[in-house]
Amino acid sequence: MAYNPFDLTGKVALVTGGNGGIGLGMADAMAQSGADIMIWGTNEEKNKKAVAQLEAHGRGKIAAMRVDVSDEDAVVSAMVKTAEQMGRIDAVYANAGIGYGANSFLNITTEMYRKVLSVNLDGVFWTFREACRHMEERSKNGDPGGSIVGIASLAAIEGAGRNEHYAATKGAVISMMKAVAVEFAKHGVRANAILPGWIATDMTSAAQDAPAFAEKVIPRVPARRWGEPEDFGGVAVYLASDASTYHSGDTFVIDGGYAIF
Repeated sequence: MAYNPFDLTGKVALVTGGNGGIGLGMADAMAQSGADIMIWGTNEEKNKKAVAQLEAHGRGKIAAMRVDVSDEDAVVSAMVKTAEQMGRIDAVYANAGIGYGANSFLNITTEMYRKVLSVNLDGVFWTFREACRHMEERSKNGDPGGSIVGIASLAAIEGAGRNEHYAATKGAVISMMKAVAVEFAKHGVRANAILPGWIATDMTSAAQDAPAFAEKVIPRVPARRWGEPEDFGGVAVYLASDASTYHSGDTFVIDGGYAIF
């Protein structure tokens, strides 16, 4: 029999914030690999466009829900509905996130701090918890296994000046992921984190338009370019696939070599 672990036929992947940017890049690759995809996003128009894009070349079932991950009740309800609608959930990518930068740490208000934490940390916490609940229940019914993935950032491991609130959430995602990896391994669940570098998405649009950034930052990326959402397709497929069943508690830095240069 041919070795074909990256065929995701029959697997269901949930991607929060999957209607654009890195989330859509991951969802697109998994759809092309045969997975059924559920997207959570707050913008219904973007959800519809993402579903249409994935349906155009995906082989599995594609669906989307309007879910605000900063709302605990919404996450709890949506996880149950996702499992019911899709039949199961095999891989969960906690990707939804926001960023509110400031010109100084001293000017980051408590309101900004709480808003970033509500999505980037609370949202990941509730998404992880409810996904683990589903996977533990499957395991107890004789169907173990699952993949939990948190989308962190280089800000978690480098000094992100003027972004202390954002960095705090991303560092916490890594710690939470490691705890999940240890506790739920007995149910065949593995947990990992992805750390993007400078990626061309809506969140980085201001930096993309800044001449100084293009002159001083991007030349420091050994790959000599911005990352693109599709650069995350391979790692997403790997982490959803049977090829990664013994790979847990790890961090995947996808940054074109920026962190080591």
